[in-house]
Amino acid sequence: MPTGPALPSTPEPLRLGAFADPVLVDPGPRLLRAVVAGYREAAPALVEPSVADLSGGAGDTGADDPDPSEIPTLKVLAGESAVDDATAGFRSASRLAALVDADAVELRVLDAPQPNPVLAGEETGFALIGSERAGAAAEPGGWYPVGDDASLRERYGSRFAEAEPYGLRTPSRRRVYEGIAARCDESVAAAVLRALDVTDGAGDTGDDAGDTVDSAGDTPGGSGDASADGPDPEAARVRAYAVGAREGVLDRTLRRACEDAGLGSPSTFTRIKRLLRAADLIETVAEPQPVGRPRERLAPRGALAAAETPEETVAAVRDVTE
Repeated sequence: MPTGPALPSTPEPLRLGAFADPVLVDPGPRLLRAVVAGYREAAPALVEPSVADLSGGAGDTGADDPDPSEIPTLKVLAGESAVDDATAGFRSASRLAALVDADAVELRVLDAPQPNPVLAGEETGFALIGSERAGAAAEPGGWYPVGDDASLRERYGSRFAEAEPYGLRTPSRRRVYEGIAARCDESVAAAVLRALDVTDGAGDTGDDAGDTVDSAGDTPGGSGDASADGPDPEAARVRAYAVGAREGVLDRTLRRACEDAGLGSPSTFTRIKRLLRAADLIETVAEPQPVGRPRERLAPRGALAAAETPEETVAAVRDVTE
């Protein structure tokens, strides 16, 4: 797969499709981000589908994307702290979640740090030395492969088989869209994604936010730069529920939709509802039913009612916390 996902390295990019059953061991946050970026470059509509991609039809990964069966699967054995750092916000975490959902990445927990990251296939394997340690031989922000040891695959393959799967707390964009669209409608799902795309930095929602790499190979602001990565899980829940209130969705329907979308349980969104009511940003309107208790329809108040854009919606709920 000549145009498949690759890692930046010297003397040339390491294309994952060139390895048979590859395993990546102990990637730091920067290397893990580079893996996701490589897949995103090869299959953008799979890793980070736009609203247009998603509204074009469920399961459509984009006309220009490779067939999912052609995308190489990478086994990743990573430390929990590295994964947490690399998935600090919704945008970065949802990209990795999309790869896990598509079986392009199998993510498991490494029990102990290794001397260096390792990338190994059935026929070859080597350590990956970051450019800051490899000297002038490697380009800034890349990695330098060291060694050629086919036994690495067997050694780490057995450890991978015994390791526990890593449970990502953040869903993919596709799951968010489809979960909310099924319970509410596509316009609500699209509005939720647009709110989740708003960054807290310069106020832009550009597709490249958070992907710039500086001369040291790190993203500006460090791995915890949630302004570029998108909202943290709590802020993402607040944004999603606020959008549902802006759209006048039934309270119970919205809580179930957010559960289907993988954003949290109905009880979690009962708490989010309480927070937004305490901030005087939402209210409920009772709708009598022929039989049974009235249903509660959400309605925005104050700054949330006045918000007309995703950025204004996010600004209205930015300070909503416990």
